Amino acid sequence: MDIEIPLDKMTTTDKLRALEMIWDDLQRTPEQVPSPSWHAEVLQERQKEYDEGISEFSDWSEAKKRIRNYFEEA
Repeated sequence: MDIEIPLDKMTTTDKLRALEMIWDDLQRTPEQVPSPSWHAEVLQERQKEYDEGISEFSDWSEAKKRIRNYFEEA
């Protein structure tokens, strides 16, 4: 299937919304989304940093708000 998306006519906000829609759709069938082998290594390192108090995580909905605000202000 060949899909054409008018990226040159989309705002950054529109592009982020499109990405979010695609991600939401992919999450419906996670077993069909292959994960590269290096993902496990990255996740283990991030878990270690979290366990050691080096890094923090935020709720995904809050992170999306911060990302949207960043691009809307730019």
